[in-house]
Amino acid sequence: MVGLTKVLIVDDDEEFLSLYQKLLAQHVTVAGGVLTANSGQRALGLLESEQIGLMIVDLNLPRMDGLQVISIVRRKHPQTRLVVLTSLHDEQFRARAYALGVDQYWLKPETDHETGLFLEAMEALMRRDAQIGFRGVQNKSLADIIQIECLAQSTSVLRITHGVVEGRLWLVRGDLVDAETQELKGEEAFQRIISWTEGTFESLPGDENRTRTIFTSVQGLLLNSAQAFDEAAQAELQDPVAGARSGPPAPVLSDLSGYAGVECAIVLDEQAGVSEDHWGIHDPKQVADWTHKSMKEFRALGEKLRAGDVRRVFFIGWERKYAVSPVGTRDVCVGFQSSLQLGEMRDILRTILTKWVC
Repeated sequence: MVGLTKVLIVDDDEEFLSLYQKLLAQHVTVAGGVLTANSGQRALGLLESEQIGLMIVDLNLPRMDGLQVISIVRRKHPQTRLVVLTSLHDEQFRARAYALGVDQYWLKPETDHETGLFLEAMEALMRRDAQIGFRGVQNKSLADIIQIECLAQSTSVLRITHGVVEGRLWLVRGDLVDAETQELKGEEAFQRIISWTEGTFESLPGDENRTRTIFTSVQGLLLNSAQAFDEAAQAELQDPVAGARSGPPAPVLSDLSGYAGVECAIVLDEQAGVSEDHWGIHDPKQVADWTHKSMKEFRALGEKLRAGDVRRVFFIGWERKYAVSPVGTRDVCVGFQSSLQLGEMRDILRTILTKWVC
């Protein structure tokens, strides 16, 4: 994050706000100022009018709680750094916050030493340029996250989300024993997952009885992956044209004609609701307006119910059925034959979107 962006601290304790506004102003020297808000609504209003580079939010807020605020900010202001600063000692809240994409999670300092560490971390976070990475641990790479879990001797399941694709890694006492994504399992699945350069991750409860499919050490797997990436990069440098040809062709909407039951599709910008591409649709503006309006209403409902981000929505129309899914900053709407069942639509949609994000 570059430039004199501001820090916004959100808490309903006025004394705490006053103290930390002064501390952050003194120690975070790269900030263009420190603003405060005593509610989620006030914070969202400031985000619309001010250039906020870092938002520090308590989870225990009136009316709109901190997790709900984080969910809205992550979707509407994805470049804003998010830090939780709370007195809630609850691992479930920590896991949910990281799953929503916060950069750091802190318990409110109780000593001067802890306060100093927090202020140093905020200064470092503001200095760091925005970069691609995995939301959850200061935007580290996925390899870093896996190594951290192994060093901690964790027994856990790492759920990694990359676009609409999900992968899982099983660790038992710091040892990677299994991996799975789409149709892949074991080391092959691990190599696919480790190739993802951005996304989100969540640490879930482990399974000590998970059947082992991976027998190579984590360091060996990472070394093999790095070697494969280096070889691919070297081949592209030597012959960039051949390298480009060797990759899979960019998918286009007309490719959907090869999927049984698919009749049309449209891709539109999530914010503007404007069609970017369409296939099999006579009046794309009408479909784009309808899709944008429907998704806007579902997102508002999700925020009101604190249900998190919308992942997929299925509709039944007069002539066909529709499925809409967010992909990055776009909404993809696919039209299906009315005879298809919900399960069939879900499977086809997952296959289609997987090809666009891998």
